[in-house]
Amino acid sequence: MDRLPFRATEAAAPYADLRLPVTLLLDNIRSMYNVGSFFRTADGAGIERLLLSGITARPPKKSISKTALGSEDRVAWEPVENAAHTIAHLRQNNHEIAAIETSDRAVDIFDWQPRFPVCVLFGHEVDGLSPELLAACDTHVRLPMLGLKHSLNVSSAGAIVMYELLRKYRALH
Repeated sequence: MDRLPFRATEAAAPYADLRLPVTLLLDNIRSMYNVGSFFRTADGAGIERLLLSGITARPPKKSISKTALGSEDRVAWEPVENAAHTIAHLRQNNHEIAAIETSDRAVDIFDWQPRFPVCVLFGHEVDGLSPELLAACDTHVRLPMLGLKHSLNVSSAGAIVMYELLRKYRALH
């Protein structure tokens, strides 16, 4: 049976001109490969922009490019000197501020009804987000962890969150 070649542009047609009103703030992400992975997934999911704070590396860096595969040139990004001030500014501009963090007040990602536009914070691979940033968030969101481990690689968690936000935003529109 002859099959026509798959065309990625045809699959993307329902998403033409869609820009997901989501900003990601990466605070103290230590691995440049994780940063590159965030760029690549942000490009695929149509995320508005990335904010890079703390020790999070900024392009151009070879290790970021290795996993970003050029998406670091396509996704808008900005360095952030003070994450807390940036969060306050985003809140003034009607962004919901959400931490991806397991905490006592965290809601399950599948129950979370984000208020777009939203800024989602991801923290250090081992230490997570600082208490100051966690306190500044409107919402804490957790990913269900059914296995023995209670965490995922930060860029894997980021991919899940971005595509769940895309799914929820698409359902609204």
